[in-house]
Amino acid sequence: MFYLSRIEHTLRVPPSMLHLPILDAIKGELEKLFLDKVVANLGLCISVYDIRSVDGGFIFPSDGAATYKVVFTLIVFRPYAGEIIIGKVKESDANGLRISLGFFEDIYVPIHLLPSPSEFKPDPKNSGKRRWVWDYDGQPYDIYETDEIKFRIHSIDYPTIPVDQQPNESNSKFQMEEQPKENVNVKPFAPMVVTATIDYDGLGPVSWWDGSGDADAEAEAEAEAEEDS
Repeated sequence: MFYLSRIEHTLRVPPSMLHLPILDAIKGELEKLFLDKVVANLGLCISVYDIRSVDGGFIFPSDGAATYKVVFTLIVFRPYAGEIIIGKVKESDANGLRISLGFFEDIYVPIHLLPSPSEFKPDPKNSGKRRWVWDYDGQPYDIYETDEIKFRIHSIDYPTIPVDQQPNESNSKFQMEEQPKENVNVKPFAPMVVTATIDYDGLGPVSWWDGSGDADAEAEAEAEAEEDS
């Protein structure tokens, strides 16, 4: 899940950073460039692990910044297909589940990778919301938001950065007036998208397998029986 990746990069250190010890200045600039960023086919950059070498320090005319060739090591998050991870359910909708690891939230479980049969039903505990329910031999198993969930990596994709298409100059003014910005529902671009599955034994909400889910179901059944009596 986490790897050390060696990288060589030509780095520009601005004049405002040159009063610092050179390694501190370089590390600060590397963190600005790489931390919380996704490098295609490499993964999500978590931290600068170390700086292996620094060469150069050239100052080009009319610039004032120093340019270095830096070899350094990054800690990156790059799950692999088949890996089993535990996270938390962030969202549920008609398309499936979205899972969060805290530092990374673009993990999706589409409908066809949920246990079968599963149904998106109203949540009696939370009016106006719905949740996924797996029906196993007539016994419902619920998946609630914030549930701790165990999943298996199905695939990892690095989508191409979309290029915004500009409207024609002749009518761009009128298009902007007719379509207010706040009414445009644009999904944020995700540079790394992980597709996961919970359609295997031992996967899904942890409560399904540690017995706590059964205990909760029995408690609810007993409470309903007391209310009926």
